Amino acid sequence: MRKTYMDPTQEAGAALFKRNITGEMVMLNLLRLRERADYSATPELAPPEEISGAEAFQKYVDHTMPFLEASGGELQFLGEGGRFFIGPEDEQWDVVMLVRQSSVQSFFAFATDPLYMAGIGHRTAAVIDSRLLPIVEKRTLAK
Repeated sequence: MRKTYMDPTQEAGAALFKRNITGEMVMLNLLRLRERADYSATPELAPPEEISGAEAFQKYVDHTMPFLEASGGELQFLGEGGRFFIGPEDEQWDVVMLVRQSSVQSFFAFATDPLYMAGIGHRTAAVIDSRLLPIVEKRTLAK
């Protein structure tokens, strides 16, 4: 069974801070969704009728947008994924997102906001596996 990833580790958070990113960064999100949403961890957020993982993820996006925008962030791209053109043949991602944040500090302020966290159960119900890669624009790859 393949290992899945849902939450960052403390080490990953520390490593992000140690990168000393100044200014904007973009978070590349790759998400694999459940066929049916699983609200067992947060039954208080469960809708009255069973919904798909995609529907639960939309609830997460709808909940998240005001907090993201208030933190200076922006959803730059939300798209449907699929199988890799170059990459593992047995791996695919249902959703691809690019989320711009004005700074690492604003990202962490957004990600730890208690009101935002109150709705994160929609993400947990929707997503079975994820990857999150902080990226910074460079004009050249030479150092």
